[in-house]
Amino acid sequence: MQPKKLGLTGATALCVLALVSPPAQAAKSKTVTITVMGSSDLHSNALNWDYYKDAAYTDGAGNSIGLAKVSSLVNKIRAERGADHTLLFDSGDTIQGTPLAYYYAKVEPITETGQIHPMARAMNAIGYDAVTLGNHEFNYGLPLLATWIKQMKAPVLGANAVYEQSGRPAYQPYVIKSMKVKGEKPIRVGVLGLTNPGVAIWDKANVEGRLRFTDLVESARKWVPVIRAQGVDVVVVTAHAGDDGMSSYGSELPVENASAMVAEQVPGIDAVLFGHAHNDVPQRFVTNKVTGKQVLLTEPGRWGNRLSRLDFQLTKQRGEWVVTGRSATTLNTNTVQEDPKIVRLLKPQHDTTVGYVNKVVAKSAQDLRAAESPYKDTPILDYIQRVQVDTVKQALPDNTLPVLSIAAPFSRSAVFPAGDIRVRDVAGLYVYDNTLLAVKLTGAQIKDYLEYSARYFNQLNPGDPVDVSKLTNAGNTPDYNYDQLSGVSYDVDVAKPAGQRIANLTYEGAPVPADKQFVVAINNYRQSGGGGFPHVTGAEVVYNAQVEIRQALIEYATAKGTIDPADFAESNWKLTRDGVPLF
Repeated sequence: MQPKKLGLTGATALCVLALVSPPAQAAKSKTVTITVMGSSDLHSNALNWDYYKDAAYTDGAGNSIGLAKVSSLVNKIRAERGADHTLLFDSGDTIQGTPLAYYYAKVEPITETGQIHPMARAMNAIGYDAVTLGNHEFNYGLPLLATWIKQMKAPVLGANAVYEQSGRPAYQPYVIKSMKVKGEKPIRVGVLGLTNPGVAIWDKANVEGRLRFTDLVESARKWVPVIRAQGVDVVVVTAHAGDDGMSSYGSELPVENASAMVAEQVPGIDAVLFGHAHNDVPQRFVTNKVTGKQVLLTEPGRWGNRLSRLDFQLTKQRGEWVVTGRSATTLNTNTVQEDPKIVRLLKPQHDTTVGYVNKVVAKSAQDLRAAESPYKDTPILDYIQRVQVDTVKQALPDNTLPVLSIAAPFSRSAVFPAGDIRVRDVAGLYVYDNTLLAVKLTGAQIKDYLEYSARYFNQLNPGDPVDVSKLTNAGNTPDYNYDQLSGVSYDVDVAKPAGQRIANLTYEGAPVPADKQFVVAINNYRQSGGGGFPHVTGAEVVYNAQVEIRQALIEYATAKGTIDPADFAESNWKLTRDGVPLF
């Protein structure tokens, strides 16, 4: 789940620094231009392909995706500016997000087969100079991450990922590259890589007791002077963090989206290529509070649909290169064709993944869709709930407590078509690589939990028309942070203010006592604190067999043969306005 996905996903800042040779007149003034390009959050989108739809990627905005598209833009800039004067960086969320990544992490794991990870294969071919860690790099565990790092020709950066005990960096903090200038001293570019502190929550099972993740601002404050002391002329921070200064979790960890804070508070930075938030931010300037200088920020969307281009002018002053001008924009990768070199290189692994996702796992008795799942109880989400409940019940044969289940609408476009259901259909419903746990909660805690979840809805005034496009995602709450509970019945009254919306909470027709205990099936992202939901992080864990929920959905469907909502669909919650059902 999550912050960042499936997501089908922080900052893969792919940076290319291209040196433009000045014309003769400019050479007299000792001025050159450096162009920096960056992409973000590739999320294992190597090609312009949608594995869930088994077709070339399309969306309503006409975007393209994938490293093969990014590579064509990189090649174009290299041809224009000179390939021997370029640098290429990436700042995270690279090896998770599509069935391609899942296949080589779980089905034929590179840790066992010795195969080169498809993203390493592509990045090595394109010619990266450095890569920075995103939070999703930790999803498949430290051994797989270490294997991928070894396969990468480029160093992998993560200054604020440190060993739990010693506090020493677990990954290379920065890299310095030199760019030759004819007749002049080289231009030296320092790149500091910062990952996201949320890893401590989102991948707690993989990093707890081994790694911790320090504050981005404090880490930059430590390392930027170290980089500057080595005589660099330009400092770029590739930060896997958004720029709004907010966090999706509580205050127990450093700020999640701290890129602008880094630019504002740490002197000596020329630009921040940021990601994690998946936004298209062509250009933003932040004034550094210490120096008063302008720091350039840019974010190039997600999945390789944009490439940021930053232009710096450097002028020779008293024998030193000084940045005297800067600007940025984002380029749409739908303006180029895929790089055929990358397409050919990845074809075997791509074809293998396509074969995997098209395997038929079961049949569906009818067409089931998730489009209305954010505001209605739908059978397709009830299928997730049933599988989670049955999995926990089978694992706890001596349990005497009622078993409930929590699930969220990860993808509104998910469909189980009538007839054959394939791996890609299930993966399209459950896009995150979560595992299943179960915890004990009381009736009072469940009520609190549901109230917190119901903040997802905007308040609806009496007489206002019901517009589903404006009903959900209050306060920019993502769909994956709207949890629905099965096993109890309840109403969500959206006429009431947040915190006072849950009504008629019952179990087997009777009001739920505050002290009644339940076992609740829950995913690891939520149980570890993702989304900041109450009570679950400290609740007693009664089940944690590391079962992948997506795989459990596939295996359950295969065992049943047919997915029929008559077997599992139960309308146990609804939206109301002053007690009257909305739908």
